[in-house]
Amino acid sequence: MFRRLLLFTMLLFSLGAMAQEQEYQVEFKTNVGKFTVKLYNETPRHRDNFLALVREGAYDNLLFHRVIKNFMVQAGGDAREPYKKRYEALKARHSEMIPAEIRYPQLYHKRGALAAARIGDEENPDKASDPIEFYIVIGEFYLEKELKAYETEERGEMPAEVKQRYMTEGGTPHLDNEYTVFGELVDGFKTIDKIQNRETGENNRPLKEIYIISAKIL
Repeated sequence: MFRRLLLFTMLLFSLGAMAQEQEYQVEFKTNVGKFTVKLYNETPRHRDNFLALVREGAYDNLLFHRVIKNFMVQAGGDAREPYKKRYEALKARHSEMIPAEIRYPQLYHKRGALAAARIGDEENPDKASDPIEFYIVIGEFYLEKELKAYETEERGEMPAEVKQRYMTEGGTPHLDNEYTVFGELVDGFKTIDKIQNRETGENNRPLKEIYIISAKIL
């Protein structure tokens, strides 16, 4: 009897651990192609908020409203014209900022990193995240000597693995320890490249709309 109880307890513990370690992925369909991101369990508030928005259909018909080549592409700050009232209602429902979950150097702004946008330090010294807007990092390649500039007292020495990633794959190290990275791109780099190469106008807004058709949890 005791042995059965012990085995049952161990099984429950294993199942609980597996549930905690479940990896979530979200596929976005846009008018220029698809891309997929995975969400980090190390940033549970951002993960759960993002999943809730996807389940709600919140990202449907939202725009990539800010695009800067070799830097990042940002979505969620505006909607297509027929859906603007819906977007205003969405913002009203999700008006509370998310407390920062900055996990540098474990999570950093490598190429393909998924991170939360936010307002500046002057109004937001705690670096809390916007509940809706996100960006995907493209970035540039760096030399090792250039990365030295980002080893501040607050950030500490940049780990060798992080340096190597910035040197060989690129990223935006100046954003580390400033914004919450909560996931990464796992498929669809070609789609992100299409987005970053679109011609832009005032405020880095694409001249031709790039928008999310739908998002779903895989």
